[in-house]
Amino acid sequence: MLVIPGVFTPRAVAFEPITVALLAPVALKVYEAAEPRLVRGAAAGGRKMLQIGANLVDIFRLPLGAIQMTLGAPFGFFGDGVSNIAKGAIAPVKMVGNILVLPFALFGVNL
Repeated sequence: MLVIPGVFTPRAVAFEPITVALLAPVALKVYEAAEPRLVRGAAAGGRKMLQIGANLVDIFRLPLGAIQMTLGAPFGFFGDGVSNIAKGAIAPVKMVGNILVLPFALFGVNL
């Protein structure tokens, strides 16, 4: 391994305890002002991620519907198979839409 002096020299950077003590009240005020927005963004982002997960599960309706239409048709599952294929075919489009909206949801925008 080639070592070039001065290029990758480790150095320590530390705050003085007095600086931390002086900045702590300011940091708490900033946090108190931002907390409602952070909570709203986290809640909206969490809801959107649950919707994306539901869309992912709905994608598996496509092969289920194909099985119902072919093997289950003699037993009366043809209609259910058509319904599952339709829902499974729409799920990727919904998932892409939800993924594109996710960054806005993380900022608290409810679309």
